[in-house]
Amino acid sequence: MRKATYSFPTACAVVAVLALPATAQPAFEVDTVATGLSNPWAMAFLPGSDEMIITLRGGDIVILNPDSGAMQPISGAPNVDTRGQGGLLDIAPAPDFTQSGLVYMTWAGRVDGQNSTTHLGRARLDREANALVELEVLHAVSPAVNSGAHFGSRIVFSDGHVFAGFGDRGSKDFGPNHISQDLTSENGAVIRLTLDGDIPADNPFAGQDGTAGAIWSYGHRNIQAMTLHPDTGDIWLAEHGEAGGDEVNIVQRGGNYGWPLAANGVTYRGGERFAAPHQDGDGFISPAHVWPAGRDDHFPPSGMTFYTGDAFPDWQGHVLIGNLLHQYLGLFSENNGTLEPVARLLDGAGHRIRDVAIGPQDGFIYVLADGNNAPLMRLVPRS
Repeated sequence: MRKATYSFPTACAVVAVLALPATAQPAFEVDTVATGLSNPWAMAFLPGSDEMIITLRGGDIVILNPDSGAMQPISGAPNVDTRGQGGLLDIAPAPDFTQSGLVYMTWAGRVDGQNSTTHLGRARLDREANALVELEVLHAVSPAVNSGAHFGSRIVFSDGHVFAGFGDRGSKDFGPNHISQDLTSENGAVIRLTLDGDIPADNPFAGQDGTAGAIWSYGHRNIQAMTLHPDTGDIWLAEHGEAGGDEVNIVQRGGNYGWPLAANGVTYRGGERFAAPHQDGDGFISPAHVWPAGRDDHFPPSGMTFYTGDAFPDWQGHVLIGNLLHQYLGLFSENNGTLEPVARLLDGAGHRIRDVAIGPQDGFIYVLADGNNAPLMRLVPRS
């Protein structure tokens, strides 16, 4: 494996993503675990093994041994619609994976004509056949839309349920009738289902006329990261804003997160503000962290996790979030639901960051790049 060594500057800058003094930032080396991945989107460690499973947006799945770099293609992936931002997206082993072998996935799929939507499904991983078998669709986001934008999506498990976060499909209606504010629509929402795909009776809008019972929270723009807080169990998500105004949100039952009626972004064309920022009394849940508008400052996220390993003890409880546009892995300290920037990891490495995960056995930080010929990297403490 190729190695690169990084150290941190001792000076602090005064922008939102600056580094703290080097005493809080141990130097690290970067292993290139694998190369040549074609538009990878998500990765997850398989419980009970040393292997990782990785989705490629074009519709393929591979299993990778991070020690040897060996990759094994896996057949049986769902048929996907790769137009625009579509394709095969997130993947997550079931909570009982070591017994059931089930993995959950999200993907963009054609529904009728030009319409497409995000699907949530699951299949059993048969390692002897190197195949996904017994694939079943658990949920198709409603309504389907003729758009190739903002499918989301990420998956987490909590309290015996599966949560999935979706995008607003690129709607440019910035008024109160926006799809993310429509409780009959699951676009721009987090949904909560049983592990078998049923709508729980205790969901906030279940059984109400004129609402989608699967919705757990709404008013989101384009959810690109979801993770569980290791201490509180809260679901944290990160989503793209409009030309800035990217947000980290802590998900609340039945919460409305305001998009696009409360936002910090501006229009892509013209740079005009289309909504007031979040403020007390506006009826919306304010983000835990927000980046300002403007290409230089904003933080289009993809992939997020709390650091819970032992390899970097100074980073215990910190949050790692991938930055697509500015091509680095953001490190943030977290205290009572607020984030403070600590460092730009991999800044200057030249890779858009798509996903991040912590090795369950080694505590190393695994970083999945984005692109046609993307690497999987691993951050390890400098020897």
